[in-house]
Amino acid sequence: MRRRSSTDEQDPGVKLAKVRPVTSSAGYSAFHGETAGSSSTAVFPFPESDSSSTATDYDAGQVHPLQDSDADIDTDDDDEGLAFNPHANSPYAQVRASVPNTDDTSLSISTPRMWTLAILFSVVGSSTNLFFSLRYPSVSITPFIALLLAHPLGRIWDLCFPEIVSATTIYGKLMRWLGQGRWNKKEHACVYISSNVSFGFAFATDVIVSQNHFYKQPTPILYQILLTLSTQFLGYTFAGLTRQWLVYPSSMIWPVTLQSTAMFTTLHDRSEGEEEVKGWEKWGRWKFFMTVLGGSVAWYFFPGFIWPGLSYFNIGTWAKPDSVVLANLFGTSTGLGLIPITFDWAQMSYIGSPIITPLWAATNVLIGLIAVMWILAPILYYSNVFFSSYMPILSSSVYDNTGGFYDVQKVLTQDFMFDEAGYKSYSKVFLPITYVLSYALQFAAMTALVTHTTIWHGKDIWKQGKRALKIGSITKTETTGTYQRLKTSSGKRIESEDDLNDEEWADIVGDEDVHVRLMKKYPEAPTSWYLATGVVTTLVGMWLVEAYEIHLPWYGLLLALFMCTIFFVPVGIVMAITNQQSSIFLICQMVAGYVFAGRGIANMVFVTYGYITSTQGLKFASDLKLGQYVKIPPRMLFTVQMVATAVGSLTQIGVLNWMFGSIPGICTPEALSGFTCPLARVHFNGSVLWGVVGPSRFFGPGELYNPLVWAFAIGLIAPIIVWAYGRYTGVNVKRVSLPVVFGSLSWIPPATGLNFSTWCLVSFRE
Repeated sequence: MRRRSSTDEQDPGVKLAKVRPVTSSAGYSAFHGETAGSSSTAVFPFPESDSSSTATDYDAGQVHPLQDSDADIDTDDDDEGLAFNPHANSPYAQVRASVPNTDDTSLSISTPRMWTLAILFSVVGSSTNLFFSLRYPSVSITPFIALLLAHPLGRIWDLCFPEIVSATTIYGKLMRWLGQGRWNKKEHACVYISSNVSFGFAFATDVIVSQNHFYKQPTPILYQILLTLSTQFLGYTFAGLTRQWLVYPSSMIWPVTLQSTAMFTTLHDRSEGEEEVKGWEKWGRWKFFMTVLGGSVAWYFFPGFIWPGLSYFNIGTWAKPDSVVLANLFGTSTGLGLIPITFDWAQMSYIGSPIITPLWAATNVLIGLIAVMWILAPILYYSNVFFSSYMPILSSSVYDNTGGFYDVQKVLTQDFMFDEAGYKSYSKVFLPITYVLSYALQFAAMTALVTHTTIWHGKDIWKQGKRALKIGSITKTETTGTYQRLKTSSGKRIESEDDLNDEEWADIVGDEDVHVRLMKKYPEAPTSWYLATGVVTTLVGMWLVEAYEIHLPWYGLLLALFMCTIFFVPVGIVMAITNQQSSIFLICQMVAGYVFAGRGIANMVFVTYGYITSTQGLKFASDLKLGQYVKIPPRMLFTVQMVATAVGSLTQIGVLNWMFGSIPGICTPEALSGFTCPLARVHFNGSVLWGVVGPSRFFGPGELYNPLVWAFAIGLIAPIIVWAYGRYTGVNVKRVSLPVVFGSLSWIPPATGLNFSTWCLVSFRE
């Protein structure tokens, strides 16, 4: 326990944030769990509007939401009231465990060290991932690798360029400039965010590959650059304009950001996080991290190299290896994986890390897996519904009427347009039953997403919208002034979540939490920056589709952005709360297939501007939340994201064209070293099936898969039924998220039952 008094020393030149005193004892006891009759008096501090206030580390003036330089305040988090209090910290335990509720405003950020490492990782990561994305088998490096590698590089930089107080020579001034500041978690976070926005290869590169090598339509460099940049930058507009709903409320946790935030604390604040764990000695974050890292690296060699059978431990088929039924039910590759046993973390985390997903969200996924894939799929398969018994029960391939793989070349003309005669003489397209159910689930997820969001989050969306308009009309001084403590509607003291009714809890989690309030010290990135980005990139996109032979009119691009606009906030809310993303990829393909039938390239470009803009925007919104947790000034964060995105996009265009000219037979089965462009070929096949053949030949009246369109109605109505059941029976159904139940299983295929079942098992860790 550490008690802070006014006699503690402070760093010279460090000014503590001003605070506002609270004279009543009730204000203090509400935070420290004391009785109402306590005679203790204290302050309820929060930084006032003083832009000159700075802070270094906690003992030397770190800004803490419950700290005052003239008070004797217990900062021990063991206190139940303080630990929960949503005004002193996040109301969510997982956030409190990962994110410090303090801010060190003295840390350097925009330094030569940070920019060098950020650009270095953006170039290396984006080029490497693009290079291997055209190869089979493919490998990739993740932003987490950059997070780990950047730390020793930052420390080495500090050793090579120590801080210099003053210099007179040119060389001395250069060394002083290079050595400014010390490597810290804010710089580290900026490097990680730059990697996060640039490492993923741009979907536009698959469009370019398909045009050049599959559709045989050469694309000039200017077209490639503008297509890539416009599709990448558009996401910033959606992320920036929806901050009020997706970033600021404390209920928007974004679980994916917590692991990286905890890593920054582990690497830079090794003294924090020392806890006594029952049955263990006193472990710190750093010791725990190094132990787990060493163990996981050592174990990887067993399922990865020594005994690959540990990865596919399908003991259910051992009794009778030649049994098709056992293979269908218990198989781990083309079966349903009813006995979920694997010793390979890559299998468990194939659909994302199970560790950072809330338990209740994983339960929703498990319910969907059992009901749809383990019960409904076998029933339909062995009933031969949709002729499914003639195909594998689980596969990512499509088939013809002979049970062979569908040859799309037989339904295309020489200029890659739909060949009606060839289609009639060849075959319709047939899908495995799990593929069929995956489509049905995605249809249901789209409409369920709208209904679920309206029912459970409609009031919050409306409230935050009005709040955004109100804040926009208030001066900066007023919005960054002394924080006034919030009160519940009943005015009672808050000591635990159990003291709140549903309405009061909703008010708490919907409001700005301590991390947003601490960020008010920094100027916000103006909305006009995001609007300008959106207007410019939209105009570039409209010119692009009209100037080049894409067969997508300018209003088609606006339609794609309109679809992104409709689903962005609902998808973002679900992802921010559950760490599960509902994809609009299929719905974009369908709409483009109906509206612009017979145009394969138009279908790909439409999906790029609709789906990829949404995906990129959600990634940027997640990074905005990470910046809030680490306390990176918003304008600095905007600059880092924009620069890294531009660097990564231009790097990928350069590498792509170098590969076109340097690798013989690239994107053909005869390509050297496996550079057959597998991902681009999958997207090309999708553009043929959905853009050229068209969805009307799958789901139109009288077609084989027409019954699947009823899934739209099911998804629209089902959340209302769940809500009504809870309302009239008193059963708590808030954790029943049908968008998660439906949308998460869209990963099947290519994911298997083994991937989902083991993922769920690891999620049940609490």
